[in-house]
Amino acid sequence: MEDSSHWIFSIAAFSGYFVGSVPFGLLLIRFAGLGDIRRIGSGNIGATNVLRTGRKGLALITLLLDGLKGAAVVILLSIYTNHNVALVGGIAAVLGHNFPIWLQFRGGKGVATTLGVMLATSPFVGLMAVATWLIVATTCRISSLSALVTLALVPLYALVLDRPVVLTFVALAILGWVRHSPNIARLLKGQEPPMKGPSWKQRSD
Repeated sequence: MEDSSHWIFSIAAFSGYFVGSVPFGLLLIRFAGLGDIRRIGSGNIGATNVLRTGRKGLALITLLLDGLKGAAVVILLSIYTNHNVALVGGIAAVLGHNFPIWLQFRGGKGVATTLGVMLATSPFVGLMAVATWLIVATTCRISSLSALVTLALVPLYALVLDRPVVLTFVALAILGWVRHSPNIARLLKGQEPPMKGPSWKQRSD
């Protein structure tokens, strides 16, 4: 029975990683004939960098699809397995988005996918997280700061939930902060750019 449980968790982690690793931002920009998103702006494959192409519709679709990756993994695993297995799959989905094997492990920061995991795990906490992001983003117009504030507050929102969920959200928050290390450095120097229109500056690295 214990061996079977290990297999279930392993399959959940693999499946979550595979789903999370689908680079929707990269694919949408390429299908739109706009080139490689990794050569534009920050080089990130997420919705914020897609927005820098000036295609707000594609940025919104990227945001929704990246969020759906995390939510779908948690929902499906909750239906066919159990709560704890679903949490493992959710973490794996975020890891897949951040470190996709198809892109030499260079992915996004996982904010949308993390929000998807949270919404599917606890709609209350997920909605609180989305509301926090929107409030901070509307106020300061800096995507990374919005994400960092949201990730910092989510574990507090989740304190009313059971321990596995709290630990999962703490792990996702820490992962998100680590992925935002360059942004944190720029924020401290006052050099983090705000969310705005097109930025077609090509990367040379």
